[in-house]
Amino acid sequence: MKQGMVRWAACATLVLASGAQIAWAEPAALPQVHHSGAVSYLSGGVGSDESSAIKAVTPDYPLALEFYGKRKSGNVYLADVPVTITSNHGTAVLDATSQGPFMLVKLPPGNYTVTARHDGKKLSRNVSISKAGHARAAFFW
Repeated sequence: MKQGMVRWAACATLVLASGAQIAWAEPAALPQVHHSGAVSYLSGGVGSDESSAIKAVTPDYPLALEFYGKRKSGNVYLADVPVTITSNHGTAVLDATSQGPFMLVKLPPGNYTVTARHDGKKLSRNVSISKAGHARAAFFW
């Protein structure tokens, strides 16, 4: 009986120690949120931890952008992509550079044109953000 209690105590100690380790583990840090007028955004996703952290908060942002390069071996993620977002009235609401393959943007509802540049080539996508919805645009070079 005494030996069984010792085993149970040892198991309980291991479970509690591993739980404490999980509780003290730091969550993956999100990239810094930037502001441009009334628009806030974050970009990054270089590395699996940061990429996972960004994907976890994607529902909090009305617009999600992704940047890829086409290669013979398959698609690759791109970083340092200049991005301009203009309203349907032609006013630039954001002019920034994505620091990684993902950019999340908080914009008010409306219609926008997103223009991204890579390797001397410019691509544009029209997006519509509704009051309750989300928009996504992917760019492939």
